[in-house]
Amino acid sequence: MSEERGTYQDAGVSLATADAVVDRLRAAVESTGATGFGQFAALHALGDGRFVAASTDGVGTKLILGKQRGALRACGADLAAHCINDVLTCGAEPLILLDYVAASQVELEEVAELVEGAAEVCRAAGVALVGGETAELPGIYREGELDFAGTCVGIVDQPLDGSAIEAGDVVIGFPSAGVHANGFTLVRRVLEIEDYDGNDLLAPTRLYLDVARRLRGRALAFVHVTGGGIAGNLERVVPTGLRAEIDWDAWERPPVFGWLARHVDEDEMRRVFNLGIGWCAVVRQAERGELVIGRIV
Repeated sequence: MSEERGTYQDAGVSLATADAVVDRLRAAVESTGATGFGQFAALHALGDGRFVAASTDGVGTKLILGKQRGALRACGADLAAHCINDVLTCGAEPLILLDYVAASQVELEEVAELVEGAAEVCRAAGVALVGGETAELPGIYREGELDFAGTCVGIVDQPLDGSAIEAGDVVIGFPSAGVHANGFTLVRRVLEIEDYDGNDLLAPTRLYLDVARRLRGRALAFVHVTGGGIAGNLERVVPTGLRAEIDWDAWERPPVFGWLARHVDEDEMRRVFNLGIGWCAVVRQAERGELVIGRIV
């Protein structure tokens, strides 16, 4: 792979297929009265001016590496932070989390590590881990396989959707802890060529609750940088006819991305990974000390 540059597609994941699935399912989902489909969190009006905000996600193939390297607790933290962050993007206050663990054969210690990791983040966020499901499915999962997913639910009065964004607004960025929980199918392919054991490889997803609360009332949109990278996720909130122009040299990337860059082209890096920015906010003007990573044009 040092000669043939690696891609997410070659590793077995197609972002184009993921986009096509969203487009195909949109009509069916919206026919049920749902709003916000394709955004970080879906919204449902309660009829009293408030909206329920909800998001479901999983840890993905990071679990494989986390299990191998004894980092399942960090993967549990990933799940809670990822789902809570998604709900935060619409300005909602997260309230509860449910989880789902599935395996070919349930191992108590593995499940405990995952749930305890998630519970640690929930306590920090004031979110109740109200329950979930543990499924033993030997006919679905191969021996030794493990999956972990969750749903976060919150509530919001006036959802933040990016519709007020205008040309000239600025994008401010907030650091990630490393790779977080996206792109690990490609990461594992690179590990077959060159090992890496830095802490920023398996560091759990950073929780951006304090940032979101601090910027409510000022932010025009929030972006959780997950699969699709910085630019791809900004596209989800920037109105048609506008785009975010990113200054890719505005911040220093964590070392893990330097390691990945030895085997993955820059365009693919930008398309798959957060590259050290885990959360963005679009604002009219930046304040002293804020990291400006782009502008709306």
